[in-house]
Amino acid sequence: MRRALICGINGQDGAYLARYLLTKGYTVIGTSRDAMASSFKNLHALGIEEQVETVSMALNDFRSVYSTILRHKPDEIYNLAGQTSVGLSFEQPVETMESIVTGTLNLLESLRFIDFSTRLYNAGSSECFGNTGEIAAIESTPFYPRSPYAVAKTAAHGLVANYREAYGLFACTGILFNHESPLRPERFVTQKIVRGAAQIASGNSKKLSLGDLDIERDWGWAPDYVEAMWLMMEASSPDDYIIATGKTVSLAYFVESVFSYFGLCWTDHVIQDKTLSRPLDIRTSKGNAGKAERVLGWKYQSDVDGVVKLMCKDAELKMHT
Repeated sequence: MRRALICGINGQDGAYLARYLLTKGYTVIGTSRDAMASSFKNLHALGIEEQVETVSMALNDFRSVYSTILRHKPDEIYNLAGQTSVGLSFEQPVETMESIVTGTLNLLESLRFIDFSTRLYNAGSSECFGNTGEIAAIESTPFYPRSPYAVAKTAAHGLVANYREAYGLFACTGILFNHESPLRPERFVTQKIVRGAAQIASGNSKKLSLGDLDIERDWGWAPDYVEAMWLMMEASSPDDYIIATGKTVSLAYFVESVFSYFGLCWTDHVIQDKTLSRPLDIRTSKGNAGKAERVLGWKYQSDVDGVVKLMCKDAELKMHT
């Protein structure tokens, strides 16, 4: 029975990954800075809280990371922890850098000293590319980060590649484009839109304020993307992969689709508020996951249209419970 250590298990990706690995027969250990005080609400929402062992580990503390790995001896480590909000990174750049860069470095250093056989997956981000324009990014496309979050993810990506080449570690980075689910907190715009439209449809609200609706993103379904993480760890050799659907649409398209699901005209309810825009933002983000499909056999199941339906259906069910 293989053992997996998931750093950041209570986030969207961590919870779905835990559920996926449990179906594969893994023993799953999840970390939180303070496991005794954490609610692990996403594990509870998926009905797997009792099947996962949770432990306290501070990713920015080398001794904490080293002792946790030494104690639990995982076959695989999934680094999904750290500050995850692009917008929040402008307000908390130091915490963002420390949680992502220092945390990744502590994992790499621990593995270098403990055991070369443990495999490491690192959560990268499409934000590292910046504006892709109309040409979809591939793994060799140069990075041009436009937020503290993206700068941190770019540095972590470089560290993983460096330790892989310098020390022979099995360490890889998944460069994931936007991926959503009902487990997203409302600070993410997709969840804000879905919940806002659901509240308007139920008569509990009348208006929804949003920022720039012209930005374009590739939105996928989070459960599809955690399967890609596992496939990277199953590969015969470590490498980095883009994970995306290849379908990029504007935020206005997402808004219109969500409001249409609830039988609403979005222009009657959405207010554009320039104060909600970020200091710098990516206009267009396109990704080509051809390498993941060729090498790993990975293929998404739901693109943005499927994501809208799945998230809206969940919100609709919660409205009536």
